[in-house]
Amino acid sequence: MDTLIQIGQIIFILSVLVILHEFGHYLPAKLFKVKVEKFYLFMDPWFSLVKKKIGETEWGIGWLPIGGYVKLSGMMDESMDKEQMAQPAQPWEFRSKPAWQRLIIMLGGITINILLAIAIYAVMYITVGQKYASTELYQKNGLMFGESGLNAGFKNGDKILTVDGQVQPKFNRMVIDVLLSDKVEIEREGQKQTLIITDEQKSKILGSEGKGFISPRLSNIKVDSILPEGEAIKAGLLKGDKINKINGKSITFYDELVEALKANKSQKIDLTITRNNKELVLHPNVSKEGKIGFAPVFGSKENFIITNNLSFFQAIPEAINESYTQFIYNIKQFKLILRPKTEAYKQVMSPIGITQKLPTTWDWEFVWGFTAMFSIGLAFMNLLPIPGLDGGHAIFTIAEMVTGKKLNDKAAEIVQTIGMVILLSLMALTFGKDIWEIISKKFF
Repeated sequence: MDTLIQIGQIIFILSVLVILHEFGHYLPAKLFKVKVEKFYLFMDPWFSLVKKKIGETEWGIGWLPIGGYVKLSGMMDESMDKEQMAQPAQPWEFRSKPAWQRLIIMLGGITINILLAIAIYAVMYITVGQKYASTELYQKNGLMFGESGLNAGFKNGDKILTVDGQVQPKFNRMVIDVLLSDKVEIEREGQKQTLIITDEQKSKILGSEGKGFISPRLSNIKVDSILPEGEAIKAGLLKGDKINKINGKSITFYDELVEALKANKSQKIDLTITRNNKELVLHPNVSKEGKIGFAPVFGSKENFIITNNLSFFQAIPEAINESYTQFIYNIKQFKLILRPKTEAYKQVMSPIGITQKLPTTWDWEFVWGFTAMFSIGLAFMNLLPIPGLDGGHAIFTIAEMVTGKKLNDKAAEIVQTIGMVILLSLMALTFGKDIWEIISKKFF
């Protein structure tokens, strides 16, 4: 059932994005009297799930959920319709229209994606409020780091002051800021220090904990759950117990508890707890991995969330700013992917991989927020000057407007073929990687 909900979410999100993106091409095409032969949600190699011809356009749903398309008469696109392109140009064809009209048609999908994101953010800010994780609240007690973060030079208890000289009030963006940074200024035991995170260290962060390499430093450690047949339950630890000391040494933060347990691997310890306002001492054995078999109460993430309720006139500029910021982050992340030593390219996911990361319960606030973010990502991706993408078509049209020379059909065919080979290869790699990860988790 959980998997079905995840699949339902990704199909809904992709359907909204693809349909509106393609309408961004369809509407200006009809405005400029270009014949639209097909309008498809998802791709339809060999066969389609549903199709119906209305007027001059065949409307359909393909079986392969990796995008969609509108087929414009007289355009060299993914259909690679060489026969049509070999015929004399007709007035209703895309290739017969002025360059400025063709450019508008090409950029229509990207424009709609950006407008969609702005609209979603604006509606969300008006209805549920503008929400973000507060850096101030998140690192009130300092921060706790995963192993990759500690190896990169951070220490538990550090506070991040600036990243590349900039203060980041929204902690949900702090991880990507650190990964994209040249230097991070921290506060450690009241002193300011500067850390330089290398590409190799970024690779280890991305390949292990990812965005979870930073978390709030948990204090007042209480037991939330206990593993059956573990050492904790054998020693008498109960849900709700508060952990105070190990071998007489006071424990304030969860990372201190982790370090104390690691220091006493395969040994029996004195674990001082508080239960019903009484102090007790238990004697669990610590495993060779440095654990006793319990999970602490980490608290609700809502404790770190700031909510600003905005009016209509406040929401619009904030939604535009958020969409712009998301676009900038897409540029920065793309630059990170192009740096081989970070191995960020290994984290690129297909829709299959994205589905695995979606929540297992349907939350409309999350779905619409993710749709807006994904819409900006789709706009950025399509703007890349790669043949086969909108940006590839647009760059040649702009060149034509500047030089007055149009790319001939034979050259357009070669460029389109190269672009499709690149895109299909990238899709095969990302889909293959995500499918292999699923198989390896289940069978290896």
